[in-house]
Amino acid sequence: MRFLLYNIRYGTGGNMNRFPLSGYIGRTRNHLEEITHFLRESAPDVIGLIEVDSGSYRSGNLNQAQQIAESLGHYHTYRGKYPDSNRLLRWLPVLNKQGNAFICQDSITREHFHYVTRGMKRLVMELELDRVVFLLVHLALSYRTRQEQLREIKNIVRGMDKPCIVAGDFNVFSGNGELELFMEAAGLLNAGPEDAKTFPSWKPKKGLDFVLHTPGVAMKRFHIPQVLYSDHLPILCDFEVS
Repeated sequence: MRFLLYNIRYGTGGNMNRFPLSGYIGRTRNHLEEITHFLRESAPDVIGLIEVDSGSYRSGNLNQAQQIAESLGHYHTYRGKYPDSNRLLRWLPVLNKQGNAFICQDSITREHFHYVTRGMKRLVMELELDRVVFLLVHLALSYRTRQEQLREIKNIVRGMDKPCIVAGDFNVFSGNGELELFMEAAGLLNAGPEDAKTFPSWKPKKGLDFVLHTPGVAMKRFHIPQVLYSDHLPILCDFEVS
């Protein structure tokens, strides 16, 4: 199977801008078409998308995950990143349209949405296929909050009865060393090399995005395409499930 992980920054583009927030408040324009073309050319079986706009002014009130899925002829599942209990973020314009998504070539066996107890971004999306389970995460900016989120995600992973892939934007600005205890406790391996860099896309200096997996998943290829459709670089993995 082929899996592609991509933080698309709400489809607002990837070039460095003078105004730092322009990548979050700008409009999609033609960027989503470029992203969709890239995804089609990459031919993944499963796509994990971080920072998806489900219908604010940025995307012309359209769900980007649905647009991409329909263009590819695939299935999709989307979820807002903020829990229902956070009424302020669920109500605020633009923020209430921010979430993550899976796009899948085959029909989805089961989907489930976990929300960890700490942080603003609490969503852990679970996608179950016949032989493998995917977890998609976008962790907090605070180190302490990230560690608390990782402890909860560890318990989710250990409760799986199928081989599992945990992927997403982990925001480990202090380095991937802060994932070591989590990976050991959850029984996870890193699909890529320790020095893999994905951020910022125009001059990668940090590895914020990871694809982790249980031993039942055998990684055959790990590749970071050098494309500038977001401020993150995507990760492309080919794997087999034993």
